[in-house]
Order: sequence, then structure tokens, then C-alpha cells
Amino acid sequence: MKKSFIPEITISGQLESLDWPVFIVVLVITFLSVIIGTSRAKKSSSEHSEMKLLDHLVMGRQLTLPLFVATLVATWYGGIFGVTKIAFNQGIYNFITQGLFWYIAYLIFAFFMVDKITPYKAVTLPNLLEKMFGKKSGILGALFNFFNVLPISYVISIGLFIQLLFNYPLEKSMLIGVGLVLSYSTLGGLRSVVYSDLIQFFIMCSGVLIVAVLSAYNFGGIDFLTQNLPDHYFSITGNNDLATTFIWGLIALSTLVDPNFYQRCFAAKSSKTAKKGIIISTLIWAIFDLCTTFGAMYAKAIIPNAEAGTAYLTYAIQLLPNGLRGFFLAAILATILSTLDSYLFLAGATIGHDLPPKKYQGKKMLVVLGTITSALIAYIMAIYFKGDIKIVWKTLGSYSAACLLIPVSLGHILKKKISDNQFVITCLCSVLTTSWWRNSPHTGLWLNVDEIYIGSLTSIIFYFIFYTFSQKLGKNHHD
Repeated sequence: MKKSFIPEITISGQLESLDWPVFIVVLVITFLSVIIGTSRAKKSSSEHSEMKLLDHLVMGRQLTLPLFVATLVATWYGGIFGVTKIAFNQGIYNFITQGLFWYIAYLIFAFFMVDKITPYKAVTLPNLLEKMFGKKSGILGALFNFFNVLPISYVISIGLFIQLLFNYPLEKSMLIGVGLVLSYSTLGGLRSVVYSDLIQFFIMCSGVLIVAVLSAYNFGGIDFLTQNLPDHYFSITGNNDLATTFIWGLIALSTLVDPNFYQRCFAAKSSKTAKKGIIISTLIWAIFDLCTTFGAMYAKAIIPNAEAGTAYLTYAIQLLPNGLRGFFLAAILATILSTLDSYLFLAGATIGHDLPPKKYQGKKMLVVLGTITSALIAYIMAIYFKGDIKIVWKTLGSYSAACLLIPVSLGHILKKKISDNQFVITCLCSVLTTSWWRNSPHTGLWLNVDEIYIGSLTSIIFYFIFYTFSQKLGKNHHD
């Protein structure tokens, strides 16, 4: 390919006659899908407030396999600038830490968790925790849940996209992006989110696949990359040690307490639908991750001096012909929107459904107000984290994995559950040790011990102390 690539471009300056119409048509189709989802939500909605809320939160538990796969896949890739940045800097390390570890967690969820959570007939993860352990656990779970689904990194992603497209300041770009998502995510509940995800699913998968195929066609396959990239780009640990690499493995296991996974499973027509959907989704995720990883590696080989966070987009825009550039931009936007709207909706559900007292629950308007509030908080936090997606993932993922993962997973595995108060104490102690270790200086052997290990170890110790105590108490009572 004779065309020369440059490390810095103005995206809008690269777009030609066909690009803008294609981009706009794709956006229009996406919003039409939202309108269809909203109209169907109104038709299926009962006059009873509880049934209305059930439809708003979990589509009346009527999510079919194709829709399940589309919404689950689409929901997971809003941080595309984050994963391509890792791949641009460290190669296949991205596929291991942001792909392989997560596939293992997805399959664990499919084969070991789905059947265990279905009988509870919950509508959100905090609702499930309340049914498993008690009211206090549900409230604490709702607080964790809120910060876990607060879409800070995806607000950053949509801001970066708009900034690249129109050259606006990042803060203004993030605000525009959040407003765009709020315009439809509050309308028809999960049904609107799912219908928009269906369109976005096809667009985003097609977009990254086109870039990967054209890259290989124009420059060659693996041989080209091995000749033009350092050796560590093909190492499973990149230029990191094993301890740092496996931190991502623990963060990936936070899928077992990820509210979006639970929400989709609660909405599925049956546990069989949820299991099949997760397995099919995992195969699609693997293909998607290979495309983005190798696409970013081609970007590094072709324009090594590009800004890492946006290098993949900069490279793809220069690679693609007229018309396909507009489609690819729509694919990137779809990737971000499909995750941002899902997480924003769940954060709103947490504020509007899980945290209020029982007498105020069941009010759809509270969920809508919760969604708007969540958007404002996410925007403020995105400014606080200064646009660094990886730090957001690492910070929030560490707390989620360290504090909730162990007690919830063991609650499913072990026959006897710990009490409501014991669950709360276990989680809070894990928060304290995670925070303490995160903010303390370390030297020697402790230098590279991450806070996620300390928090997880705390959870395990406290859980088994309480579990053993409960077992002995039960045995003595029986005797």
C-alpha cells in the first residue's frame, strides 16, 4: 500500500463525500430502533406499577436468544479506546488480559452461576443479594453495584470520540455524549437499550472486522507484525511481570458479580437461553478482541508515534476508503453507545430501585431520575480521572473483585450462607484493607503486591471465619 500514514490527523478533515451520509444513516437507524423499543415497551406495559417496573428493568423476562447475544456482546466494548491503547503499547498482552481471562469468567458464569441465580426471580444484583443474605447486604450491594456500573470510562470514551471528530475540548465533548445517551436511555427502559444494542452489535462487529481484514490484505499477516514490532508484543505478559498480569485475571472474575450479566440473565426467557447466549457471546467476543488487538498492533507498526489512546482510530481512518470511513466511525460510536447506555441504565436502576426504602420502590420515575443523576456523577468523575480509562477500570474493578466477588461466589457454592450482618462485615473489612493497601507505601517483597490481592484475601479470611462459626453454632444447636 503506497499511501503514507501520519500520526496526527483531524478526523473530520479525512471524511469525504460518502462518509458523512453513511455515518448519519447508521445513527438514524440506531435511533429508530430505540423508538421501536420504546413503542413495544408501552404496548407490553401493564397498568400495575410493579409489572411496569418489571418490564422497564428486565423486559418482563422475555429476552430471546438473538437479542440476548446482541445486547450482551454490545454492552461489553464501550472502552474500545482503552483496549486498543493497551494493544498499541503491549500487543497480545491485551488479548490475554482484556480477552482470555474474561472468557474464562464468562464460561464459569454460564456453567456454574446461571442455574443458581434463576430461582431467586430477582430483577437486579442488589435484589438478589437481599434475597440471598438479607436487607443490609442488599443495600451494601447496591452501593457497590452503583460504583461498579457508573460508566465513567465510557463517558471518557464518548468524549474522546466527539473530541476527535469535532475538535471540541474533552469536557464539552463528554457532556454532549452523555446528553445524547440520556435522550434515549430513559425512554423505554431495558427494552430500548436492547433494541439499540441489536443494531449497534452488527455495526461494531462489522467495523472492526473490516479494519483487520484490510490491514492483513494491504500489509501482510503475522510476518509483517513480527518484523515491525518488538518481541514483547508477542509475549503473554507483555513487558509486565506475572503478578501484574494476573491482577487482570482477578478483575475479570468480577464478571461473577457484574450487574449487566445478572440483568441480562434475569431478563432471559429461561436459564437455557442465558447459558447458550453467554457461550455464543464468548465466541463472538474472541473474534472481536482478535480484530481490535491486531488492528492496534498494525497501527503501532505503521504509525508508531501516534497518540496511544486514539492510534487505532487514527490508523483505521487513513486505511479505509471513502464510505467505509463513515461506517467505521459509526461502528466506533456504536461500540461506545451500546455500553454507555447499558451501564447508565443500570446505575439509574440502582438509585431508583435498589437504594430507596421499600415504600418508594416500584416507581418508574425514580429510575429515570436515577439515570439522570448517574449521568451527572459519571461526568464529574470522568473529569476527576482526567480521561484515563485504564485507571478507571483498575480502580473500580479492584474494589468490585476484592469486596463482592468472594462472598457472593461462596454464597452460591457453599450449602450454608453466612448471615446478613456477617456479609456486611466481610465486605466492609475488604474495602478497608483494599483502601489501606492502595494508599500505603510498600517496599521489598511487598512492592508489587496489588491491593486486589489484599482485599480478596481479607474477604476469604472473614467469610470462612463466619462460615465456620455458623457451622459450629448450627451443629451445637442440633446436638
